[in-house]
Amino acid sequence: MGLWTLLEGFMLIPNALTVLNEDRFLSPRGWSFEEYSGVKRNSFNGKILGLIYAAQYLRVILILLNTLFIVIKLVSG
Repeated sequence: MGLWTLLEGFMLIPNALTVLNEDRFLSPRGWSFEEYSGVKRNSFNGKILGLIYAAQYLRVILILLNTLFIVIKLVSG
């Protein structure tokens, strides 16, 4: 396994976090952003929820990074 494969694997994590829908997936499990305000925000679940929302907020940057990875993969073979 090379460095490129490792980087591709790490790109899968923000991609997976970005596609999570709050209404269909997070809210039924009690992970909505309204429930984790104030003191609960510093808990482990609150930090994970903050990471999910950060990945969704930076969606445009993630699209550009995915495009860059695809172009490099096409050029390098």
